[in-house]
Amino acid sequence: MKYHGDKRDNQAFFGSLHTLVEKHRDGTFREVIDDWRWIFGYTKRHKLAVLFYTVLGVLSTTFGLVASVAGKYLIDIITGYQTSKLGVLIAVMLGSAGFSLLFSSLISRLSTKIGININNDIQADIFDQIIDVDWKAISEFSSGDILNRFNNDVNTVSKNAISWLPSIVIAIYNFVVTFVLIWHYNKVMALLAFASAPILLLMSRYFLKKQREFARKVKETGSQMMGFEVETFYNFDTIKSFGIMGGYGKKLRTWQQKLKGVSLEYNLFVIKTNVFMSVLGLIVQYAAFGYCLFLMWGRQITFGTMTFFLEQRARLSNAFSSVVGIVPNFLTSSVSAHRIRELIELPREIHIPESSRLAEKAEGGFEVRMDNVDFSYVEGESVIHGSSFRAKPGEIVALIGPSGGGKTTMIRLMLGLIHPDEGRAYLRAADGTEIEMNADSRCMFSYVPQGNTVISGTVAENMRMVREDATDEQIEKALRAACAWEFIEKLPNGVNSRVGERGKGFSEGQAQRLAIARAILRDAPILLLDEATSSLDVATERQVLRNIIGADPAKTCIVTTHRPTVLSLCKRVYTVRDASVRETDEDESSLMAMDF
Repeated sequence: MKYHGDKRDNQAFFGSLHTLVEKHRDGTFREVIDDWRWIFGYTKRHKLAVLFYTVLGVLSTTFGLVASVAGKYLIDIITGYQTSKLGVLIAVMLGSAGFSLLFSSLISRLSTKIGININNDIQADIFDQIIDVDWKAISEFSSGDILNRFNNDVNTVSKNAISWLPSIVIAIYNFVVTFVLIWHYNKVMALLAFASAPILLLMSRYFLKKQREFARKVKETGSQMMGFEVETFYNFDTIKSFGIMGGYGKKLRTWQQKLKGVSLEYNLFVIKTNVFMSVLGLIVQYAAFGYCLFLMWGRQITFGTMTFFLEQRARLSNAFSSVVGIVPNFLTSSVSAHRIRELIELPREIHIPESSRLAEKAEGGFEVRMDNVDFSYVEGESVIHGSSFRAKPGEIVALIGPSGGGKTTMIRLMLGLIHPDEGRAYLRAADGTEIEMNADSRCMFSYVPQGNTVISGTVAENMRMVREDATDEQIEKALRAACAWEFIEKLPNGVNSRVGERGKGFSEGQAQRLAIARAILRDAPILLLDEATSSLDVATERQVLRNIIGADPAKTCIVTTHRPTVLSLCKRVYTVRDASVRETDEDESSLMAMDF
């Protein structure tokens, strides 16, 4: 008998039912319905498979009951109560059990296959929608939260999207048919069998609140410990460099003791609860067993009927647990669906399809312009105010300023990741055609952001991220332009040599040159370098910039930098400071760059 499982299911049912009632009272139950409508949209895509799944479940339940009835009569034959039709009964029992097993196996296979398909459908849909979400809106969510929703919540929804309707039908059918079958043989036994699950359900109410508190404490402590572990391994090099491994080992053991303490406390509570609930279950079980013995004593039932009653009592209890288990699954799926919908219902990026036609005019290059731009991440706190900017084809234009002054914000405006609150940020083609910065205009940009952007894989795979059809010759040419070929050609397998996570095996300067080469390979008319040469020596930095302009005189190159050595190569220099962007001359810029 699965009393422990019954108890947990009943507790979950009661808590979930209470939550649904509260949602109905505060007017948020409508959200649950909307969430399930969203889930049902994926269910409908596989409606034929879901129907087949339901039919198989009903048939499996039916054959299981037939096998039980046949088993009853077979026992009666063996014990001498009935001697006819032995062969038929054996055939029926074995056949029914075999069909039940076959259908159960098919259900398992089918549900797994559909589950994977739906999980992939939802993940692919959500991935496409998240990628197209407005940058400012999605930045309100942490990366860990997004990944948790993308994986765990999608997995929860995909499992229940196909099983919720069949589970309801199969569970109710199983419960009703089993109850009717017992009722057919003995009404009192049917009522006694039915009583066990509700008793467990009612008694579980007392334990629900405390169990939730323990579960929450364990999850919170586990999450805090996981956060410590993630942070430790992310900063692995720093911890080793400072020689503080022992201190972090002590911290880990401290977290382990905290988790051990709350886990054991929770475990003791579960043991006490299980003992109490098991005793209640045994009382009901022995009551049913005693009633069967009483009936057998009076020769009102056979031994086969007694075995049948006890078996079906357990089946009825499990069927009841399946029915009540639908409610917590219903609520859990709704919560996961709501968390997913919060992401996909964020505002979309701005798309201007005409940008692709503008890209056809790339031969003469593009001018990047901003006119009287105002922008703030938080209302009332300007990052850029009343500022203008321009960078023409064939020019290297610099943005300098203190850290956090707004240089990266300018880059984001150029890429159309964010948009001016006032003023314009746009591209101008050689023939005077203009287009506002948007998601589709990014095809005109090659971008090298701050930090190490090298991914694990081969050098060639890193390069082909931006141009899948690039030949080895084109890759080599881009590497030479970025002054990276000198160390790439010395690798054991050249461009096919593997690179570790975050560019392990390369110095910071080498990783930067590889990232610049990748941007050059993209061969877009505008190149954005956001502190992308900070780890290069002066000579290499100047040579890379000369190579970029020399290879394509119509290319527009914009760099953010703190280094005055770059400024002599720049046509114009803009200082970004105190929410203002203003053009400065070379001497003033050099002095400012040294200050920054």
